[in-house]
Amino acid sequence: MSLLFAAALAALSPTGIVLENLSVEDRHSVEVRIWRSERLDRLKAESGWLSLVGLHWLKDGDNSVGSAKGSDVLIASAPAKLGTATLAGGEVTFTLEPGAIAIVGTSDRNKNAVLRDDRSERPTKVAFGTTSFYVIDRDGKKGLRVKDIEAPTRKNFLGLDYFEIAEKWRVEAKWEAFDPPKTLDVPTVLGTVEKYKVPGKAVFERGGKTYEVQPVLETADAKQLFLIFADKTTGKETYGAGRFLYADMPVNGKIVLDFNKAYNPPCAFTPYATCPLAPPENRVNLRIDAGEKKYKGSAH
Repeated sequence: MSLLFAAALAALSPTGIVLENLSVEDRHSVEVRIWRSERLDRLKAESGWLSLVGLHWLKDGDNSVGSAKGSDVLIASAPAKLGTATLAGGEVTFTLEPGAIAIVGTSDRNKNAVLRDDRSERPTKVAFGTTSFYVIDRDGKKGLRVKDIEAPTRKNFLGLDYFEIAEKWRVEAKWEAFDPPKTLDVPTVLGTVEKYKVPGKAVFERGGKTYEVQPVLETADAKQLFLIFADKTTGKETYGAGRFLYADMPVNGKIVLDFNKAYNPPCAFTPYATCPLAPPENRVNLRIDAGEKKYKGSAH
């Protein structure tokens, strides 16, 4: 690391703006390093993916929640009988067991409440001790996602591994818009298929060959494009189901794909996530040796 680069890192302002006397390459390296540091912070946060310890799909009607043997939703860190999650009409209501203590939503006085699921900006959380859960919705199927800030996956995490930062993998691709936008079928680890809007494709060259990928819009009002891709490192140095990458919207017929910021999906860290998988359209016959590798201690 050059002294100038080290000084730039030390001189970061609260807004994340670095000194302007850096070379283009060093400026890019600083940007990627900051992004990776923030990525690690999010992953290791109390609400991050490393704290995920369970996913329990609910049946219609009453689902008992607790650590007692025979509970429909068995949570080892919960009281023997915590409460009942009732699924009816596509809505989940949670009723706290008499004598059990938990914060339901924002209050420990709530004994009965409808739980907003993760389609809401602020799903309702039920918290007790170091553990909490909230409802997720996957194509109409409801489940309780359980997190524990003392999870071994979080406490014993050894860190992330990356390929070396390389300016060549900050790819300025040609953007070819679809008119009208297409729909892309994206498989998931649950065996379901999610449909995403695809506004166009990114086309770039490497070694005299042309490659293309189709980033999607996660939501109708998305501010960035989302790419789920696999390449010739997939299942070797990198996670077997592919990797994720966000990109700013195209400008003047160009889009920047900075593969140095490619990262592992949540399913790389926990079996309780519900990740999309790289569709055939985004399986690139190219070795993209940039971005996140399999992490230390990874079993898959």
